[in-house]
Amino acid sequence: MSLPTLQVLDPLRFERADILKRLNVASRALAELKGVAASIPNQNILISTLTLQEARDSSAIENIVTTQDDLYREEEASEAAGTAVKEVLRYRQGLQTGFARVRDSGLLTLNTILEIQQQLECNRAGFRKLPGTALRDGAGRLVYEPPQDANEVLRLMGELERFIHDEPPFGVDPLVKMALIHHQFESIHPFYDGNGRTGRILNVLYLVKERLIDIPVLYLSRHIVRTKPDYYRLLQAVRENDAWEDWVLYMLDAVATTAGETIGTIQAIKDLLQRTKQRVRDGYRFYSQDLINNLFNHPYTRVEFLQNDLGVSRLTATRYLDALAGDGVLDKIRVGRNNYYVNRPLFDLLRRGEP
Repeated sequence: MSLPTLQVLDPLRFERADILKRLNVASRALAELKGVAASIPNQNILISTLTLQEARDSSAIENIVTTQDDLYREEEASEAAGTAVKEVLRYRQGLQTGFARVRDSGLLTLNTILEIQQQLECNRAGFRKLPGTALRDGAGRLVYEPPQDANEVLRLMGELERFIHDEPPFGVDPLVKMALIHHQFESIHPFYDGNGRTGRILNVLYLVKERLIDIPVLYLSRHIVRTKPDYYRLLQAVRENDAWEDWVLYMLDAVATTAGETIGTIQAIKDLLQRTKQRVRDGYRFYSQDLINNLFNHPYTRVEFLQNDLGVSRLTATRYLDALAGDGVLDKIRVGRNNYYVNRPLFDLLRRGEP
């Protein structure tokens, strides 16, 4: 099968009233999200916590299922106990690596896409070189056969890279363009494994590239988990019936819904951050902003995490955390050989609205 290039689409197809209406809603929600995220003094708090939410939900679409507790108890994929946890933590690593590349260069290149997939799958297989890839449903029926020839895959990915960077210019709104890019990437299916998760990472990185958001905190995966049958049905409808407009409407709904939910989450994190900061500042002589940052960067923190962040001894870090746990600011729990100090209000907030 030979896929057409996106440039052959007529941009006027997306000037329909229903698309423009939903585009307006999605754009306003995204602009509000950008402003709310910028109001958090330490944006690493959002990156470290919300990135893991996206990693979990995106992996769930591929039936890689983990619990929130397992994820927040682990920090590095190489040290994680379970296979699913390793997979999700590698997703977060790939997303953060991609964000760093796009932030520093302003570009979303094939090299960045390859690097993301390498981190997800822990291999350097690169783009598909051998035929035989086919997408099947749960009953084993063929749903879609992506391009098989290695040269065709490479050609299409090169064209997609140029389309991402608007070469030649394609006159649609970036949110519409994001929907087109995502569909084309999934239809090229350039890798042996990890296409779905890589494609969902590209969504948020494209919005960073276009400066519609400053940090990668718009995550569409939760909406896709909730509407999984529609997601796959509409992907296929474009291939079979050229139904691009319905696909774009779906993706615009996903942006608007996800942005609205994320705004609520960030505002709740901000309020909790201020309350916790006030409580610790008023009640403990060892208060510091670095301490507060630690409790919000790590919903499940440990003595060694605090040691590293504050530059204090293990004994001092233990004393600080035990004091906070003794007064109910944190919950102290033991799992295996490790003690964890849980920021329970933050953890419960992050779990809110799970699919």
